[in-house]
Amino acid sequence: MSDSSSADVIRTAPAPNSGPAAEAPDPRRWWGLVVIALAQLMVVLDATIVNIALPSAQTALGMSDGNRQWVITAYTLAFGGLLLLGGRVADLVGRKRTFIIGLIGFALASAIGGAAQSPGMLFGARALQGVFGAILAPSALSLMTTTFTDPRERGKAFGIYGALAGAGGAVGLLLGGILTSYLNWRWCLYVNIPIAIVAVIGALVLLHDRPGHKDVRLDVPGVILGCGGLVAIVYGFSEAEPRGWSDSLVVSMLAGGVVLLAAFVFWQTKSSSPLLPLRILRDRNRAGCFLTMGLATIGMFGLFLFMTYYLQGILGYTPVRTGLAFLPMSVAIVIGSTQVSARLLPHVAPRLLMVPGMILAAAGLGILTQLAVDSSYVSHVLPAELLLGFGMGLTFMPVFSTATHGVRPQDAGVTSAMVNTSQQVGGSLGTALLNTIATSATSTYAAAHLAAGSDKTQVMREAVVHGYTHAIWFGVAAMLLAAVAAGFMVTTKPTARGAAAPAGAGAH
Repeated sequence: MSDSSSADVIRTAPAPNSGPAAEAPDPRRWWGLVVIALAQLMVVLDATIVNIALPSAQTALGMSDGNRQWVITAYTLAFGGLLLLGGRVADLVGRKRTFIIGLIGFALASAIGGAAQSPGMLFGARALQGVFGAILAPSALSLMTTTFTDPRERGKAFGIYGALAGAGGAVGLLLGGILTSYLNWRWCLYVNIPIAIVAVIGALVLLHDRPGHKDVRLDVPGVILGCGGLVAIVYGFSEAEPRGWSDSLVVSMLAGGVVLLAAFVFWQTKSSSPLLPLRILRDRNRAGCFLTMGLATIGMFGLFLFMTYYLQGILGYTPVRTGLAFLPMSVAIVIGSTQVSARLLPHVAPRLLMVPGMILAAAGLGILTQLAVDSSYVSHVLPAELLLGFGMGLTFMPVFSTATHGVRPQDAGVTSAMVNTSQQVGGSLGTALLNTIATSATSTYAAAHLAAGSDKTQVMREAVVHGYTHAIWFGVAAMLLAAVAAGFMVTTKPTARGAAAPAGAGAH
């Protein structure tokens, strides 16, 4: 039974130990977590694993500089735009079934991408990966709520899940560097196939789920308005860098996206089976978690983007060395999530982890605003990674756990999808927005400092780093806004002493 349904029993049943809430937990649930974690890691990896491989893929397939961004954007557009639909599909037909379908589809799309013979074939495969990722990710998070209902176990499980969500991007950069250097760029896609095969077998053997909710209906107008609005906004931001903010296509996409999302919200108040029940957003704790996650990933994905180019382009690191340089951040995320957040969450309010976490992350990014052409990894990059990683680890786990706690069983999938949507859209918008800011600042600096007789190469290197540091300040601001959102909106009590705790103590 899902955590949400357990919470409903606790609130309404006269005897806490009566009914399904008192069922013994699945003895193989921790092996089930391994399966869910594998799938989640695969989805998160794919947001970054091709970054380091992109120069090799561009050369092999003859992509233009203007088109190469679509290797990244095709995935994030499909993924971020369709997650809400994926969450509703999971509620409709059952989470285990959609989980397995998502895994198989993701593996097939990866095989097509790895075998791509043209840019268009690769772009299409990446979009298809995004589609199946949008089905897979909400199912994975929903299965977490059906598998772990005891508060202590839930904390540990979500600590592991949160660590993967945070560290997966950095692990993707490392794995991308290793595969590109020692095999070739195609293996950055092929690597998903064995992972998916193992996860499918594990899901068939270890995961259990009730049938889908037959009363759930797909809200087709909501799908068109909501997904269309998200896709338009993400596309508008992604095109702002090459075209400029005043370009008619960029302006029309951003404006059209806002209009579509406004129409989506209006339609959700009228629909009998809304794609996103607004009652989910009316809960200030859930809304605060979604906002915190979106703002946090703006800064985090910006770090991945700029540090990848700084380490390779300015410091001259190889792809493998670049990937290894991100490992300390991954370790810090895992420690913050599994060793600190997971242990403290049953005893302290979620915002007492989230607010300090975002302040630490902002401090880490603040160090990177002082980067120069001759800065060293040990003096600047490493301390920033450790602070950022530990802060994100403190934050991610309580966000995942709080956002999915106590929802109605039929809303578990769409709530899980909203957590992933806020993360993916935040990352997509952050990458596009910060990249545009950095490019603009680089051009301005170069124009002001290039003069007759100056060392053009040195000035351009300084201009590039100036662009990075200028944009990172906006990442700092996003992290601090996330701290404010968590502090004022997430007011729920510790899970071990929450409103439902007296009855819940007997139920578990």
